[in-house]
Amino acid sequence: MSIRDRADRTAAPGSSLDAARRTRELATAAGGGTADLLVVGLGATGAGVALDAAARGLDVVAIDAHDLAFGTSRWSSKLIHGGLRYLATGQFDVAHESAVERGVLMTRTAPHLVAAQPFVLPLTPLVSRAQASLAWAGFRAGDMLRMAARTPRQVLPVPRRLSAAEARHLAPSVRASGLRGGLLSWDGKVTDDARLVTALARTAAAHGARILTRVRALSLGPTGARFRDELTGEEGEIRARAVVNATGVWAGGLVDGFRVRPSRGTHLVLRSERLGALPAGLHIPVPGETNRFVLVLPQGDGRTYVGLTDEPVEGAVPDVPEVPETDIGFLLDVLGSVLDTPVRRDEVDGAFAGLRPLLDTSVPGAPDSVRTSDISRRHAVLTSADGVVTVVGGKLTTYRRMAQDAVDACGLTSASSPTAGLPLVGAAAPERLRDLPAPARLVRRYGTEAPAVLALSERDPALAEPVLPGHPVTRAELLWAARHEGALDPSDLLDRRTRIGLVPEDRAEALAVAAEILSRATPSGV
Repeated sequence: MSIRDRADRTAAPGSSLDAARRTRELATAAGGGTADLLVVGLGATGAGVALDAAARGLDVVAIDAHDLAFGTSRWSSKLIHGGLRYLATGQFDVAHESAVERGVLMTRTAPHLVAAQPFVLPLTPLVSRAQASLAWAGFRAGDMLRMAARTPRQVLPVPRRLSAAEARHLAPSVRASGLRGGLLSWDGKVTDDARLVTALARTAAAHGARILTRVRALSLGPTGARFRDELTGEEGEIRARAVVNATGVWAGGLVDGFRVRPSRGTHLVLRSERLGALPAGLHIPVPGETNRFVLVLPQGDGRTYVGLTDEPVEGAVPDVPEVPETDIGFLLDVLGSVLDTPVRRDEVDGAFAGLRPLLDTSVPGAPDSVRTSDISRRHAVLTSADGVVTVVGGKLTTYRRMAQDAVDACGLTSASSPTAGLPLVGAAAPERLRDLPAPARLVRRYGTEAPAVLALSERDPALAEPVLPGHPVTRAELLWAARHEGALDPSDLLDRRTRIGLVPEDRAEALAVAAEILSRATPSGV
């Protein structure tokens, strides 16, 4: 059996997305038939809607003007939150829903992608004893949420207090002077939010959904959409019995009747050596705030993220949000409040910002002075006067429940959603994942498909080479993305299937390799 055959046979049956499949399925979708459901938007929510509907036996077409996870779903904090901050604001239903969905991801649907992440809150002189007591009470309440969601302690350990020595061991870059200990807590962390979306889309495809990127909806109606193929410029119509608008911060541009108030969350990208070895992430209290923290999150790929802000965004919504210097300065100031040596501006290697699609629920005529950080993260499923269903609000952690509610609202089937127990592509029990014959880094990104990715380099050792020096992503991973994960151009490979593109200099250096790999992504290439 050839290396190519071994790789293909290990990929989940029917889940492979590539340019040829896109061409075939777009022609079928626009060929005059009527699908059960058209989904517009292929972020986490839209891909989740496509999976939920396809898993219930519906005929699904899902389109996006760009790529999988092109919008907000690739700019998240990479955390699968248990809902602690929602307890503090009295949103108990949202907090419980978040904890339940976190447990679903960690134990059933995506244990290869979502794992427990420890965090240390350093008790520096800037954290009063009253603040520390409040934070500790919050972490204990978060553990009660874990128990209520029936997530085992073996999956998500309990919080505990740390001595100053223990805190320094887990956070060696924190200033020792005046440190009186720390608080250790745990939450869920996704290896890569864009990879989660890719797994959702591929799992939907394995259930028969047609996943079509670079297909822009020009207009929506209750029976389908007018579209343009962004690769060829050709226009056409896709007909469906129902339509779900899952375009996030862009949803109001396709359907009238509601208002989205985007909130910008900014993260910095640092080289990991700048903060040293970090066995745990950091919770750093924002001065003057009682329930707001800056997070330091090591990524395991030589980079560390520092975020995040929560600032309102006015005006037109851009395809790719820009990061203002004010956000960078704010994050560096808060980070510097706990470090031995503050991070300088020229040590920031990259930055990214995402826009949260918060539903504006203010009363007409009321002042617009409510901070976006105070707007509920509760999602909403709205049906327009002409019958288009829009799902908006929510967050990455609760995508599955949002998708379930959106499909229910379409009224196409009486079948209940099976997705709470439906493993995504690559998922398996922890013991099976541990026994896979592949490096742990690949297993965390590809799960049971990791040996297939590794097999691509067995015949051609050049594919085992890193895409660029000092970064762990190999050329084999780019080839896999083009053959099985729907990547169509270098930006898909560098900005979403991998995160090389978060550092502009790295992106520029890797572009030629990405273009070369795409040219090899035909069946005759390996």
